Amino acid sequence: MDKKDLRIVFMGTPDFAVASLRVLVENNYNVVGVITMPDKPSGRGHKIQHSAVKQYALEQNLPILQPEKLKNENFIEELKTLRADLQIVVAFRMLPEVIWDMPRLGTFNLHASLLPQYRGAAPINWAIINGEKETGATTFFLTHEIDTGKIIAQERIPIGESDNVGKIHDELMNMGAKLVQKTVDLLLEDKVDAIPQEQFFNNEADLKSAPKIFKETCRIDWNKPVEQIYNHIRGLSPYPVAWTELYTIGEEPIAAKIYSANKIQTEGQLPVGSISTDNKTYLQIACMGGAIEVKEIQLPGKKAMKIDELLRGYKFQEGSYFK
Repeated sequence: MDKKDLRIVFMGTPDFAVASLRVLVENNYNVVGVITMPDKPSGRGHKIQHSAVKQYALEQNLPILQPEKLKNENFIEELKTLRADLQIVVAFRMLPEVIWDMPRLGTFNLHASLLPQYRGAAPINWAIINGEKETGATTFFLTHEIDTGKIIAQERIPIGESDNVGKIHDELMNMGAKLVQKTVDLLLEDKVDAIPQEQFFNNEADLKSAPKIFKETCRIDWNKPVEQIYNHIRGLSPYPVAWTELYTIGEEPIAAKIYSANKIQTEGQLPVGSISTDNKTYLQIACMGGAIEVKEIQLPGKKAMKIDELLRGYKFQEGSYFK
């Protein structure tokens, strides 16, 4: 079958998904429809905001469906009229079987990890938080259990010592888009030999998960070793950002977001959470086995600032500490 005859329906919402859709459109694959989240109000003026995928689909004059509920009968009937041979899912929602089982070639998903490791909503964050030295992207066929279907193709990238989520997200987004194209080509050429994920591990207990990240997940525990805290900070930067509370004598504690930091490993041990600063150029926070040197921080009512910029207008009081 020629790629112009293969009818593709694409499902996705954020920027991460746009790269994959763009590769398909720019290489003349036959995208007959785009499914994305409903528009929602955003910002102070509550202006209606399109998803990144919808914005790109509008620019390319692609048919768009935005179901509130994926099991809605009208939506299912509309989807059927697109007569998809193949559905591709990138950063979307969990699909019911009636949807993923519809096309004759099935539905495949691009996941930002080396499956079966890091199944779940936040694979890039958790790989960095856990100090992994590499990650990657996987295409796999959808099935009943989330992120468990047969693997079609996989690519790897290294995670550098100072890489954060923003950098790895962008690398995986671009590499993943090429992997989506490669997967479509394998399907077109009837060269897919999908492998059950069970062949990649002996014991399910060895698998690391990537659950959704909540506010409390982002809180820094200064009692942890310096390496873990450093990975925690870069694994949440630039979003949703690690945070902690600053305690100053006689004042209410305030929340501080730490966007970037260095780690300092030392033998000596100051009290956990205690502050070392010249109130001009540096801020260090003691933890197990060393200290975290803050490079970029945000205090309430201020924008995120490099530490020397913050210290021009804000001074840490003696006896202040983070907790």
